[in-house]
Amino acid sequence: MVAGRGAGEGEIRAAGAVLWRPGADGPQVALVHRPRYDDWSLPKGKCEPGEHVLLTAVREVAEETGIRVILGRRLPSTRYLTQTGRPKLVDYWAAKADAGPQPGFTPNHEVDRLDWLDLPAARQRLSYPHDAAVLDEFVAGPPDTSPLILARHASAGSKAEWRAAGHDDDLARPLDTAGHEQAGLLAWLLRCYGQARVFSSAAERCVATVRPYATEAAMAVQADPAFTLQLGSDGDARHRTDEILAAGLAAVLCLHRENLPVILEEACAVLGAKPPDGRPLPLAGFWVLHIGWNTLACAEQHHVALR
Repeated sequence: MVAGRGAGEGEIRAAGAVLWRPGADGPQVALVHRPRYDDWSLPKGKCEPGEHVLLTAVREVAEETGIRVILGRRLPSTRYLTQTGRPKLVDYWAAKADAGPQPGFTPNHEVDRLDWLDLPAARQRLSYPHDAAVLDEFVAGPPDTSPLILARHASAGSKAEWRAAGHDDDLARPLDTAGHEQAGLLAWLLRCYGQARVFSSAAERCVATVRPYATEAAMAVQADPAFTLQLGSDGDARHRTDEILAAGLAAVLCLHRENLPVILEEACAVLGAKPPDGRPLPLAGFWVLHIGWNTLACAEQHHVALR
């Protein structure tokens, strides 16, 4: 299991994917040829200033292959020196094409060939050992996974100020200006993992956090008392988590700081894994549990940074 990694000072940040599709003899992966270097590599590219690494991975794969993708499990990051001697960190995910119409590949001055290869042929074709190591990790785990995403609600001001203003019902406390911005950014990040069912605490601050994503994904937000402080117990939350996992479908849960660790622990227990290491989630932060082969294949944590 891995969590997000940060680039060092002066390090180039980039992201890409092992783009795969089903083949007659197992998965096939896409490799790209760059005429400038006359090499074969996994599709990847540099982060734009201020761009979240998840968005970089999706954008760069689309630019190099003409395929819009859904990200799957996290794969190992690579670190190496560029030809100019600068350190570079590249984060990778497994990825598959989304279900919508695709632009298709168009040869250009940066990438002039795209080849789909069976896994042994792809490993032999790759020009760099660090790319081969990423492909080896892909081969060692499930190619296809389903995400369970556990998000903490976005910024909703101060509980004390809300009460001082004469409001008795904390469940009605809304997102503040920063929270609405976080919710919009969160929607963009969650879209990288495709369409998922959306569950939430019934608290307005939780429902509002995932409402933009639900709208984009054409899904309803299912407010659930089991995940709601003051309404559901830890036992209720665990039982509801078990039911969602049993359905075997991608899901997003928006929760509170207080009950998120309980649900993370329960999900991992059902999947036969220890909870992943990592700091407590900040507001609008989220865990992604990638489920494949009926177990926890990978876990990663991401934060939403306001511009």
